[in-house]
Amino acid sequence: MEKEEPRIGVFVCKCGNNIAGLLDVEALEEYSRTLPDVVFTQWNLYICSDAGLEEIKKGIKEQNLNRVVVASCTPRTHEPLFRSVCAEAGLNGYLFEMVNIRDQCSWVHAGYKEDAMVKARDLIRMGVAKAALLEPQEIITSNVAVRALVVGGGIAGLTAAISLADRGFPVILLEKEKELGGMLRSLYRLAPMDMDASEVIDKKIKEVQDNPNIDIYTGATIDKVKGFIGKFDVTFSANGTSKDVRLGVVIIATGAGNLVPEGMYQYDGHKVITQWELEEKLKAGKIDGNNVVMIQCVGARSAERKYCSRICCAIAIKNAILIKELNSEAKVCILYRDIMAYGVQNEDQLRKAKELGIRFVKYDPERPPVVNEDKVTVFHHLMGKEIDLPQDMVVLSTPLVASEEAEKVASLFRVSLDENKFFLEAHVKLRPIDCATDGIFICGSAHYPKDVRESILQALGAASRASIPLSQGEVKIEPIVTSLVNKDACRGCGLCVALCPYNALEIRDTDEGRKVNVITVACKGCGVCAATCYRHALSINSFTDDQMEAQIHSFLAA
Repeated sequence: MEKEEPRIGVFVCKCGNNIAGLLDVEALEEYSRTLPDVVFTQWNLYICSDAGLEEIKKGIKEQNLNRVVVASCTPRTHEPLFRSVCAEAGLNGYLFEMVNIRDQCSWVHAGYKEDAMVKARDLIRMGVAKAALLEPQEIITSNVAVRALVVGGGIAGLTAAISLADRGFPVILLEKEKELGGMLRSLYRLAPMDMDASEVIDKKIKEVQDNPNIDIYTGATIDKVKGFIGKFDVTFSANGTSKDVRLGVVIIATGAGNLVPEGMYQYDGHKVITQWELEEKLKAGKIDGNNVVMIQCVGARSAERKYCSRICCAIAIKNAILIKELNSEAKVCILYRDIMAYGVQNEDQLRKAKELGIRFVKYDPERPPVVNEDKVTVFHHLMGKEIDLPQDMVVLSTPLVASEEAEKVASLFRVSLDENKFFLEAHVKLRPIDCATDGIFICGSAHYPKDVRESILQALGAASRASIPLSQGEVKIEPIVTSLVNKDACRGCGLCVALCPYNALEIRDTDEGRKVNVITVACKGCGVCAATCYRHALSINSFTDDQMEAQIHSFLAA
């Protein structure tokens, strides 16, 4: 069949002041008309608006366009929208190319209008050069095993498991400890709801145990993970037996641990304790002495752990109130750097603590409090001098730290951790619950320190996200990022297989010898294989060598 000559339409977006505040959009549209194979151009105030999208459809139909280039904002948010509009107009959605003249031009070159215009013209010219070589693509589909794995039996894991099971999906729940419940087993009461922690977690555990769609394994460890979204093959051990299961999706809810402040502020676990050890005393209804001093940010917001654990202040305020309710004569003082009492209800708790007479003293991290036998000495900012606070008990507020299992679990499931070893989301705004590896989701304090309410809400979100492929029974993969293999050039050396971060390549024995095979569902189009292959046997769909070379030549030809 004779190849169709490109008829390219270029649509340039003003995007309000985001683009037009720096770039001359009308001039860019006029420039686009001079480019090879461009037969139609148009600028629009907001191309992503309903009116703008209708103009794209109109242009495709009336001008018989077979390629579309949109010069506007980021492909991360808008490329799927424009691609779907092209499809609605009868054009294969993958004959579309997006040029980012906002994030990559007007935003980063503010104040340099002439240079920004030069770059914008370069970007559009390169986009047109690539668009001329685009080929139609078809969505890739793969079946999904209708079963979910939830790793972790704390409040987040239990909530996610119940949510999925109540939708009718089979769930396997793995917990490394001998019993379910996680951190809530150690807590006394939950603020600001003023609920008994044991009642909350016991109710969740009973729901899980009574749900016929949930198989529970305690004392469990994960030994091996293979596969990809829809077809995860997991081997785990529990109670001395090993089991192999196939799963469609995975939710990681491994929780977090408590920092033990060894060597800090005379910590001994008796007179100087942590907030978590105080919870046990509150459960027993016995507090030592009448003078309690709490020290915030112990082991957090430091060179070793730069992050704020977020919930420590709320826990300290809650426990200080409980001490006053247990003993109205008790004198409680909280030494803080900054108070993190976010949300209306936590603000109410802070206000209540002050009304009860709980004292708050700000300290300088450069001059931290000093714990002595019967007093705590701290420099008081407002008074401009050191003060001595009598103490019968010192309580240290320490941060939540990443689970000891985090690195192993991350390695098994090929997901990322942040610098503090908490699980990292794919995108903080666009995919805040997903991991970068498709089909794997995170919730609770495995992601970052959270209170109970936040953990429950995120668990419900993770279950909702995980239920999408389970309910559809299949997943659709964008062909734009999958690897292509030239079987004639491939020698089956396996170098690309060893380097692929997503395990999306495998070596197979064929009639032509050893050849690499792409597991398209697992491929993320990172390009490591294409960059590695010395035989040039691999390329990335819609980012082929020819397309990249066309863009480079177009840029250099200016």
